Amino acid sequence: MKQKQLTITFLTFCVTAFSGMKAASAASFSVIADGLYNAGGLSFGPDGDLYVTEAGIGGSGGCVPPASGQGDSLCYGTSGAVTKIENGKTERILTGLPSIALPDGTGAGGPRNIQFDATGKPYVLIGYGANPTFRDRNLGDTDLGKIIAPDFKTNSWTSVADLANYELANNPDGGDVGSNPLGFVIDGNKLVVADAGANDLLSVNTSGSNLQALTTFPQDILTNPVFPPSDTPSNEPAQVPSQGEAVRGPSQFATQPVPSGVAKGPDGAYYISQFTGFPFPEGGAKIYRVGADGKSSVFADGFTQLTDLQFDPAGNLYALQYANQSAWKGDFDGSVIKIAPDGTRTTLLSGNGLESPSALTIGADGAVYVTNRGDRPGLGQVLKIENTKSIPEPDSALGVLAIAALGVGWLHKKKELPNLP
Repeated sequence: MKQKQLTITFLTFCVTAFSGMKAASAASFSVIADGLYNAGGLSFGPDGDLYVTEAGIGGSGGCVPPASGQGDSLCYGTSGAVTKIENGKTERILTGLPSIALPDGTGAGGPRNIQFDATGKPYVLIGYGANPTFRDRNLGDTDLGKIIAPDFKTNSWTSVADLANYELANNPDGGDVGSNPLGFVIDGNKLVVADAGANDLLSVNTSGSNLQALTTFPQDILTNPVFPPSDTPSNEPAQVPSQGEAVRGPSQFATQPVPSGVAKGPDGAYYISQFTGFPFPEGGAKIYRVGADGKSSVFADGFTQLTDLQFDPAGNLYALQYANQSAWKGDFDGSVIKIAPDGTRTTLLSGNGLESPSALTIGADGAVYVTNRGDRPGLGQVLKIENTKSIPEPDSALGVLAIAALGVGWLHKKKELPNLP
């Protein structure tokens, strides 16, 4: 079984800080929204209000097997939503969006990101997280694995591009067929998408034409990897050894990290965050730079399970980590890390309430807005992080290059979930 499947089955995320990084606690945050269900990407609209996606908790409809083919099925419902945050109040302004999730509502595929083009038109990215072969066959006509253009006034939407079907027809990386689009950026009339399941970076015009893969991402070879102990709980049996089985991992182990988020840099290139593959090595994830020629190179390394990234107007790159240790260790304190144009890294916030974050955006006020507890349905939050001028960190042992970014829901206990409001 290809390790990519183990990484993307429920990319409800997992991250660690790089070697040698110390927390700098000058930043403070406030909670501006809570009670969200598998909160994902967020973006400011033309009205100045903040919009956040909720992947929902699936439902009682048809089911599809998870990407690895093992563990509980993902079942369909229409519990996905887009929520607007205005003057401290939250309102679901787009409901009934497609969602699939595990029986306990974790590991959800559904609305994962929202962006607005230069005219103020919104686009929403709908995740999936399974083999596209099963989508139409098992679930019928849904918009999972697609980009849609919503109309908030009429609570309706139109399909723009079918990313999951593109993977099914083309499979650009030549590996196992899967699609789980997680992050995207609007670049003029192009929508540029990181598909974690397909392991590629896609581009499509806002009209829906010219859907194509820009690049795919390579496997990593780990040396002397650290595996979780045999009694680690998992919804995915293939991710941990059987009870009582001794772990004697190979000295070298192939893993498939996957792209989780994308941002356009001040140099015009695309920067892609990497969600590190099983067994989630600490300090093993990278940020890739993809130039106009489609070739990728490593821009920065030394992270683990990056879930998103974003540039500010000054050219600083903000990277979001899901946890500061390998997630199977059970500690879900995350970090927001700023990378200056000269490569200097600064930890703006680490732990202290930042737990399993999934996405971030930069406000016009200079604050960093983060979806927090993104893997915990009903407990998701949006944080506003202020006072972001912090203390530079010592150099990473793994280094940074100058400028030339949904899962582990199985790590949390299952619980009964209420219906979405």
